[in-house]
Amino acid sequence: MKKIGVEKGLENVAQYLRDQGCQVEVLSGSIDENMNKLNNYDCIVTSGLNKDALGISDTSTEKPVINARGLSPEEVAQRINSFK
Repeated sequence: MKKIGVEKGLENVAQYLRDQGCQVEVLSGSIDENMNKLNNYDCIVTSGLNKDALGISDTSTEKPVINARGLSPEEVAQRINSFK
């Protein structure tokens, strides 16, 4: 079972992933506020809103990060499943 961290505000994505059998934790704040626990997940889903004015995010983790902006919950799940 994949353990997924989902940024707050993406509850529809979180529920869909739970329905697909993933263990999901909705993060209590932005991705940047949760840096200390990101490596506990198999994958992180973000809303893409934690970028500066130039569109750059300085979030760094060894785990895959999926920007869910503009994606359906199904498309997010497909991207998660593409990671081994």
